[in-house]
Amino acid sequence: MQARRLRTAVAIAAVTALAVGAAGCAESERDGDSGEAKTGGTFIFAGAGDPKNFDPIFNDDGESFRPIRQMFDTLVTHKPGTADLTGGLAESWEHDASGKVWTFKLRQGVKFHDGTPMNAAAVCYNFDRWYNMKGAAAQANMIYYMDTFGGFAKNEAEGAGESIYDKCEAKDDNTAVLSLKKYKGAFPGAFALTSLSIASPEALKKYDADTVTQNGDSFAYSAFANEHPVGTGPFTFGGWDKAKGEITLNRNPDYWGDKAKVDKLIIKIIKDENTRKQELRAGTVHGIDFPAPADRKALADEGFQVLDRPAFNILYLGINQKNPKLKDLRVRQAIAYALNRQQLVQTKGPGGSKVADEFLPDTVLGYAPDVQKYEYNPDKAKQLLKEAGAENLTLNFYYPPDVTRPYMPNPQEIFTILANDLQAVGIKVNGVPRPWNGGFKDDVQTFGKHDLHILGWTGDYNDPGNFVGTFFGRGKAEFGDQAMTEMFDAITKADATVDEAGKKAAWEQVNRDIASKWLPAVPVWHAPPAIVVTKDVQGLLASPLTDERFNTVSVKQ
Repeated sequence: MQARRLRTAVAIAAVTALAVGAAGCAESERDGDSGEAKTGGTFIFAGAGDPKNFDPIFNDDGESFRPIRQMFDTLVTHKPGTADLTGGLAESWEHDASGKVWTFKLRQGVKFHDGTPMNAAAVCYNFDRWYNMKGAAAQANMIYYMDTFGGFAKNEAEGAGESIYDKCEAKDDNTAVLSLKKYKGAFPGAFALTSLSIASPEALKKYDADTVTQNGDSFAYSAFANEHPVGTGPFTFGGWDKAKGEITLNRNPDYWGDKAKVDKLIIKIIKDENTRKQELRAGTVHGIDFPAPADRKALADEGFQVLDRPAFNILYLGINQKNPKLKDLRVRQAIAYALNRQQLVQTKGPGGSKVADEFLPDTVLGYAPDVQKYEYNPDKAKQLLKEAGAENLTLNFYYPPDVTRPYMPNPQEIFTILANDLQAVGIKVNGVPRPWNGGFKDDVQTFGKHDLHILGWTGDYNDPGNFVGTFFGRGKAEFGDQAMTEMFDAITKADATVDEAGKKAAWEQVNRDIASKWLPAVPVWHAPPAIVVTKDVQGLLASPLTDERFNTVSVKQ
């Protein structure tokens, strides 16, 4: 068998090493130790925003993935608390010499929540479903799939390109063979993407999972996505009470892996950070994510477990070249020079945050230390705006005030500071606050209504393609960069480079050119997020990828 991790393993050790401290803190009291936690009861975790729905393929944000990860499994997954790849629904996998044919040996006896078998035919049904998806509305919401596979059997969504997917064959019940049209450096890491979770074919068909409709600027999803998600995970779907803002998941007694220790998991949606903190202190929730940087020490002093994660993420200011003024590189550079990112880090960033000069952390292969840097220089910004004839520029700046993300602890504050920086160099800013799901993400990523926006990313696996390739590997409404074909070609070439040294050099050059020649957005910071639980919670393993699984969690009764 060939090495499982191909080239993604090169830098992964750095992330894994950083995760050890966080995981170790969470593991201080485990079953069998003194103070052993009881099995049973309910674990209540405060989510920071509404999920979009529960069909993995139509999602790309952490608040949707939080419940999805508890109900579904992927072929490949990560060892808890690390970024190391390990077997999920596949016990093992191998690729041929070309890296285009992947053979998965599946776990035997695994069943979906509806009692149907998880086998090679079910795995291939999922891959074929994604490739053959019909309708622009559905395809437009398959962001991870397009970033990974490129396109569909028949492209209908804007931005879809040539698909690298060829076919999936069930050699027998426990052997699935996936064939690609060309090599892609994303694999095998991409097989661990939550969006590529394996769902029950029978449930997908029964509940019309492929039905996605668009009405104006909003999308509606199927009964599968909203009411009947069926996977193989340690929890089953118990309901989403939108009025109460609660998602209920129940323990799956037939789970193939480590069964959940609690009987019930409730994800309680609390969008306001202060309210989440108050409910944690009141004991009405057992855990919260993304505490305000200023609150971390106080919470730790009060006896809460504050588990830091490494900063495997990026916050950026996106620039939409759909606006003709923003097509001018000098204007985009002026925006970069106008931002006092170091002050933002010092005043609003969590401890350990640092200014980002590139769109990936320095632990990832392809990071180039010699990229062009945009130090705070308002005079330079004004000069460039004058040269470009853009001195009276007015921009619509979109941001989501109702959510907290691992890379964006307080969007309202971040927007205000960045907007003030831009206004100081003569750019008029119209702030446009929009709700996270059903507003901001659709307006920015699907319809491209904005001029500027703040958004970010937490890495899914350790490869430059998961950062730079995801953002800039194809034209997107988010950046209005469809004409930047030179950038797309350079990224495609880097991603297809098999030789390790050649790949490193190719991605380093891509990052240099992004900074100096293309600048489709401005990197802002890398910020380490934290997760907080009460002292009665045991077994939570903080993940550098923010993909915590709650089947290991127990609560002292």
